[in-house]
Amino acid sequence: MRIGELSRKTGVPVPTIKYYVREGLLPPGELTSPNQANYDEAHERRLQLIRALLDVGGMKVAEIADVLKAIDDPARPLHKVLGAAADRLGTAGTEHDDTESAAAHAVVADLISRRGWQAHESNPAAADLSKAIAAMARLGHGAFVEVLDDYADAAEQVARADLAYVDRRVAVEGMVETVVIGTVLGEAVFSALRRLAHVDASAKLYGTEGPPERNAN
Repeated sequence: MRIGELSRKTGVPVPTIKYYVREGLLPPGELTSPNQANYDEAHERRLQLIRALLDVGGMKVAEIADVLKAIDDPARPLHKVLGAAADRLGTAGTEHDDTESAAAHAVVADLISRRGWQAHESNPAAADLSKAIAAMARLGHGAFVEVLDDYADAAEQVARADLAYVDRRVAVEGMVETVVIGTVLGEAVFSALRRLAHVDASAKLYGTEGPPERNAN
């Protein structure tokens, strides 16, 4: 297909497609003349993946480029590809150097050790967890650590579901792409499900009369 048809099928403007090609996110089409190129279903699928990582995953173009390099590297183990995607889901910002931060780091290190997780406390996700726990402590909610293992139990169950889905894919290329989709887009799915569950649990716990409002958060 020509670039115009690729644009129509994916909803991605032609200038944006050309930009993705220049940045190495999308392989160039097969040249049929100096100014014409053909694109196929692989280009369409890659474009859909890029848009999903941008629009749903909230990733930046440079971050997506790094993840796609991991996907396209046949020598990269699946575990490393998952790490490349997961590491780019972290929050930005400077970490505080205070008592709450030190205590939070200790809590996270203990959690990882107690649960036998094969992850180091220097992992970006561990750093994000520490920052969140420290922020809660500064707001007077240090007791949140008492339910941390409940959250960890749920996280383990979700992680097993993620990888069970990945394992269904037979082709290596499909498995690698599915790892990224399950990690980045699965994060968005779980976050949305958690918000829906909050609405339901809150209604049941605190009581409501009649059906919940459509715009309930």
